[in-house]
Amino acid sequence: MMAMVMETLYPPYRSPQTVCKTLSPVAKQKQIKMQMQVGALAAIPQLESRTDEQLVSESKHRVAAKAILGARAAERYDAKAARAYFNEALAGAHPQERPALRQMMKASLALAERRPDDLRDAMEKLGQQAPSGRQLFMLRLMGLLVPPASAGMLARIRGILLILALVIALLAIGTGVVQLIGLAFGGIGVGSSVFFGFLLVVVALGVLILLGRRRQARAQTSRAAGG
Repeated sequence: MMAMVMETLYPPYRSPQTVCKTLSPVAKQKQIKMQMQVGALAAIPQLESRTDEQLVSESKHRVAAKAILGARAAERYDAKAARAYFNEALAGAHPQERPALRQMMKASLALAERRPDDLRDAMEKLGQQAPSGRQLFMLRLMGLLVPPASAGMLARIRGILLILALVIALLAIGTGVVQLIGLAFGGIGVGSSVFFGFLLVVVALGVLILLGRRRQARAQTSRAAGG
């Protein structure tokens, strides 16, 4: 602890090259933030509430509209459409705005292609808060279960097998829970326990999806209020 205090009060000598290397990532983050707050990208907040059809027909803030469309395509895990929209935005953007736009593109494509590590790095370079560990884990899991089109045939086959294994495991868990509950009423047949176990799994997944969407909606509302 004392060593940390002394180093803070009397920092060691650093050459100009070392200082430049240390400040370079921070300076780049500030530069990207400034690029997003001025010029064509500054129109992104006021266009976020528009529909995709309205954004496609947008002519005044075309670069911002294409960037939003690219981000929305990435949220649908459509990497091809996201890349096409961002390329259109890059073509019409001012040269000074392209670094920030490229970082947005990297983050969006990392999401669309289920690359959690690249997504975290791209978000940090944008100066934004990186996704939580749980969100990155879910994205990594989705990459295993539903790999992108560029992953190849073996990855798709592996994803199908993992989905089948997951379905069987969930059905087994649901059946076991129903049988345990049925013991209190004198037992229940195997066929009935499988059926009610399937219903239990469906209801549980539906509740989880509903809660997840509500949480996502609250996060989007808070981001919009903060912006």
